[in-house]
Amino acid sequence: MKILVTGAAGFIGMHLCERLLARGDEVVGFDNLNDYYDVSLKEARLARLAGKPGFRFVRGDLADSAAVAELFAGERFERVAHLAAQAGVRYSLKNPLAYAQANLVGFVNILEGCRHGGVGHLVYASSSSVYGGNARMPFAESDAVDHPVSLYAATKKSNELMAHTYSHLYGLPATGLRFFTVYGPWGRPDMAYWSFTEKILAGQTIDVFNHGQMRRDFTYIDDIVEGVVRVLDKPATADAAFDPMHPDAGTARVPHRVFNIGASEPVPLLDFIETLEKALGRSAQKRFLPMQDGDVPATYADVSRLQAWVGFAPQTTVEEGVMRFVDWYRSYKGL
Repeated sequence: MKILVTGAAGFIGMHLCERLLARGDEVVGFDNLNDYYDVSLKEARLARLAGKPGFRFVRGDLADSAAVAELFAGERFERVAHLAAQAGVRYSLKNPLAYAQANLVGFVNILEGCRHGGVGHLVYASSSSVYGGNARMPFAESDAVDHPVSLYAATKKSNELMAHTYSHLYGLPATGLRFFTVYGPWGRPDMAYWSFTEKILAGQTIDVFNHGQMRRDFTYIDDIVEGVVRVLDKPATADAAFDPMHPDAGTARVPHRVFNIGASEPVPLLDFIETLEKALGRSAQKRFLPMQDGDVPATYADVSRLQAWVGFAPQTTVEEGVMRFVDWYRSYKGL
């Protein structure tokens, strides 16, 4: 198929492009290479894709409606994997307008492109952060998600509502995937596991928030990509059993679905740090701090619906995934 991958220079985007190209798809990557984190890392990811048969890269900004419209008009995409976004919970406290432009304006432009371009299926990145103040575990798609605790989370919930609207009005098949703490080689420097690795190797103190009383559903990148590809291949359909008198937030009477995608095995943060220490062969100096604004104490994905829909089943243990990341990190940094 001919597939557009937005955020192609990003962590998940690069890995998804590699996987799609390996199976013979034609992939157009789109990214603005912003400086939210080290641009050289994004360029290095793109360098891995450059020259691969079937890959082309277009640099542009999602918030540029004319550029996005031109992209869709010049191509006939069969599928769109929309992964580009302004990421990060804490950065949304400092620069909220970046989230409005990338995650709201940019998403409308993608929806319009899909609508006018006759795209057969839009798969877009949502986030576990939409569960916000929810305390019931594991998080299930049927749960109400009306209490976000960060602007980032609010924009991701907005994306789900916007996609549903386009499915309702224009019959656009669309699937939202709520990612749970994705990690692995070529990851993001703003994520805790990268920062921990960097500081432990440098002999610096790591900040452990909520006094270490955190749990995260760490999900390895290869498992994420497998799930995304399977979902791309199965366009959303209307749920004949949807009951408007008792609405389920994960399904609809139109072709729009929302799924959790995670390991479904929350790991205490201190256990994760211990696993990282073993992989690095170093001990961490820890500074215990209170919870940060916009953060939540735990994430835990119920993935039973995604398992039923496409047979999604994570394969990578945290021990395996952390070791692969550490091996890659040492190589990338020349350590």
